[in-house]
Amino acid sequence: MRKHSKEFLQNLTPYQGYELLVEGNERFINNLKRDHDHLELINQTRDGQYPFAVILSCMDSRASAELVFDQGLGDLFSIRVAGNIVNTDILASIEYAVKYIGSKVLMVLGHTECGAIKSAKQGVEDGHITGLLKRIQPSINKAMLSDNDNYMFHDKVAYANVENSLEEILHGSEIVKEMFENGEIGIVGGVYNIDNGQVDFFKNITKKKKEERQLASV
Repeated sequence: MRKHSKEFLQNLTPYQGYELLVEGNERFINNLKRDHDHLELINQTRDGQYPFAVILSCMDSRASAELVFDQGLGDLFSIRVAGNIVNTDILASIEYAVKYIGSKVLMVLGHTECGAIKSAKQGVEDGHITGLLKRIQPSINKAMLSDNDNYMFHDKVAYANVENSLEEILHGSEIVKEMFENGEIGIVGGVYNIDNGQVDFFKNITKKKKEERQLASV
């Protein structure tokens, strides 16, 4: 079955979509990236798009979701904003992806050494940057109160910020919440390590089978 087809997406489970991301990152860090034929991908997607995942990530130039997960044209909806924060436009974009296109996985991807987080910690205020950084402050507060030191990359705020964004999405969108509770989509949180390219999929809530739900540590 051709990957970029409506049939492929309809038959894909949320857990299988999650596995595609994990396998793609493994190829990336082991330099086993697929040879994406971009011209062929253009031909395959010219009549429509069927991305299997929607990923909210930071705009950091070192953390491109398509590269990190070794995906090509038409594979991902990529929403990028400094600090992977959430607002109404981002909620609308996610709702479009999961309800009207049928993407099976919703992921929030943070990363280590995040400039937005560093600026928020320093209390930077400048133009519209001020308002954006204020949206990261709850994650800083949460990380300061946490006694959990078991994070793979020891960057508490990056992890807390991913969790906070996922919570804001679920609380802010009835569409996403209902589809998640019905098992139509899976939710994944991860942190990308800019030192070695590895993604820590530290939060994964997807249905592996109809009668089984896999929960990673949260």
